[in-house]
Amino acid sequence: MTFIKVYIAFINFGSLILSFILLGILYTISLQPMTRAEKYGEKAWKQCEIYRSIGGFFELLSVINLILWIWFPLPIVGEWKINDNIWVGIIIGVCILIPCGIIMVKGIIDAGSEALSPSKETEMYGGIYKYIRHPQTLGEFPMFVALGFLFNSWFLVLICSVFIIFYTPIMIHYEEKDLIKRFGNKYIQYQKTTGALFPKFRKKNYITT
Repeated sequence: MTFIKVYIAFINFGSLILSFILLGILYTISLQPMTRAEKYGEKAWKQCEIYRSIGGFFELLSVINLILWIWFPLPIVGEWKINDNIWVGIIIGVCILIPCGIIMVKGIIDAGSEALSPSKETEMYGGIYKYIRHPQTLGEFPMFVALGFLFNSWFLVLICSVFIIFYTPIMIHYEEKDLIKRFGNKYIQYQKTTGALFPKFRKKNYITT
């Protein structure tokens, strides 16, 4: 590997890590409009929309960084191949992408405009949210791991898995703390009867709108 390719590889990897960090920070902030409104007033809702959009940019950048890994892997770990036959990783990646993509899209549709623009007028969601509280998270984050498999890299699978394991409980904690402020006891009851990422197989006692 030439010096220039090594240089680009390290820049690309640094950009990936920075994108993950900024995505996590900005998106977590965007999930707390009620909390921020206590300090900044009504403008906090628009601010959260902006933070969410910027977070989306860094998410896109992280995907680009993962794609660039195909041509610019770090020389130290570039040979951590999943299999010499690239189709093994591709098949595993596709098997993750398809169900996760369906769950994510369903979550976005059922969340409506709230998926991009938080609003005080938003009611508690129905649809897939009757069964799990965070379908977008369940669908979206494993897709990063799927990309690692698609690109035949155990290192990318590891990095993306660490990001998901570390960030997901933090995101859920702050989002649900804010949702309790928005919906009160109704959301607390919803938490008791509905799983965060996986369904609770028992009768639900809350009412969705």
